[in-house]
Amino acid sequence: MKIAIQGYQGCFHQIAAQNYFGKEVDIFPCATFGELISRVNRKEADHGVMAIENSIAGSILPNYTLLQKSGLQIMGETYLKIHQHLMALPGQKLSDIREVHSHPMALLQCMDFLTTQGRFRLVETEDTALSAYHLRQLNLLHIAAIAGKLAAELFDLEILVPNVHTEKKNYTRFLVISRSQALVLEKDPNKSSIYFHTPNTRGALAGVLTRIAEEGVNLTKLQSFPIPGSEWKYYFHADMEFDHLGQFERVIRRITPLTESLKVLGTYKKGPTN
Repeated sequence: MKIAIQGYQGCFHQIAAQNYFGKEVDIFPCATFGELISRVNRKEADHGVMAIENSIAGSILPNYTLLQKSGLQIMGETYLKIHQHLMALPGQKLSDIREVHSHPMALLQCMDFLTTQGRFRLVETEDTALSAYHLRQLNLLHIAAIAGKLAAELFDLEILVPNVHTEKKNYTRFLVISRSQALVLEKDPNKSSIYFHTPNTRGALAGVLTRIAEEGVNLTKLQSFPIPGSEWKYYFHADMEFDHLGQFERVIRRITPLTESLKVLGTYKKGPTN
């Protein structure tokens, strides 16, 4: 099984893919999320794993639009607790380090630690795992990278300081996506993602939300996006958790007449956060 991910070997996307599919899965690294979508659509990968939101940074808004336009389906989700480590070539000590390389978001997540060190020059890169790879490839002394444990293992780097991230409860949610023909349905789904848009009239959205609540379904996400080419009209992405599939199907039957369009992006099992 070949899984498309965004990023490079050793990145957090790879860890998420292995958590969901198992460590023996074949990884297909992609430079961008758009490339990830294309690889799955062109059947060059069986499925894709794509980050969609982070508990600190929030939603990755462009990925919702990519998903909506992709024609792909959501078959599952997985949550990954993000652990950032300071790593360098074997034999280096913390006192040897002069520069720290990593993705801008990773540097930001570790700023409390980096500030206490004072002497470090911070260098932004395009990927955490790629920063670690360059240390090994170029044999860079006096330079450290911030990345995940998998990168240290793959590139034979030593972790100088573990868990340098400030927020210790930092999760990223990843969606597992697939072509409808290759979709593997999970048993007893209890979560779904849909997108819809309502007439631009008073109370239209409230009517949809009221019917969702009346059926006892938990609306865990509601994200609005402007509809291109329209004036102040929006479509909505919604994530819902339910007790059984029949409950979700009743909600869809009740809210569909209140919308101008509605599409179910997938029904799947809620991912654990542990």
